[in-house]
Amino acid sequence: MSTGYLLLPQLFTATEVGRLRDAAEQVHAEVVSAAEAGETDLTVWPDGHQLEEIRGTTIHWEPDAVGKAVRSLAPVAHLHPALAELWTEPRLTTPMESLIGAPVGPFVSKLNFKRAGVGSEFAWHQDFPYWYCCAGDPAYDIATAIVMLDDNTVENGAMTLIPGSHLEGPVRRDPLEPTGLLVDPLAVDVQRAVTVTAPAGSVLMFPGLMVHRSAPNRTATDRRSLLFCFQPAGRPELSALNYHAERLCSIPCPPHRPSQADLP
Repeated sequence: MSTGYLLLPQLFTATEVGRLRDAAEQVHAEVVSAAEAGETDLTVWPDGHQLEEIRGTTIHWEPDAVGKAVRSLAPVAHLHPALAELWTEPRLTTPMESLIGAPVGPFVSKLNFKRAGVGSEFAWHQDFPYWYCCAGDPAYDIATAIVMLDDNTVENGAMTLIPGSHLEGPVRRDPLEPTGLLVDPLAVDVQRAVTVTAPAGSVLMFPGLMVHRSAPNRTATDRRSLLFCFQPAGRPELSALNYHAERLCSIPCPPHRPSQADLP
């Protein structure tokens, strides 16, 4: 699989997707209600994004929305049995074991929202740097399965990947981005980019070194996704690990190569 990603169209039936949507919205409503009751611990990242910890999950709020809108919740599998079941769903674990090359276990689960007209973009990045700051070298073995709860289209911000980028290792990060986690846009060969459109119930899998982004949702309907990140079985989950920002300096990255955009 030289492209590095696997798309499994309509892996889940319409009935199964409906059940997962209901679970996602129930979790969303319960977590937001608890947050409004003041049960949270607020963290503000260097880029200004606000995160609140509540009931064993973290709310990532949309940074520029009018009012409050949830961008993501993580972890989420423990908040509803329909979500927890996905950790052992053979339709996910079997192809994941082929992708990772070992029996798999959980790393972290996540619920992403791109609400109608609100869902923001996510700039070019690899999942790897954040995971490396938590897990160290085992982060090389983590991969993600995205269960699409709604149709993914160009208009509602479907995922765009750089096929084969996972073979190139950690990519140079954006020196102007305050968290140090995003990819330098000058290091991305956008001519190779592929936007993955697929109907609800489809699943997209890729490793943590895959360079990817998503555009904003400017449509009148939501785009919701469940992300289940797997790793070799027996390793600690993300919730048991701490984030060490200093590890960013030890990630091997290619040096900056001047491009046409750098010339005066």
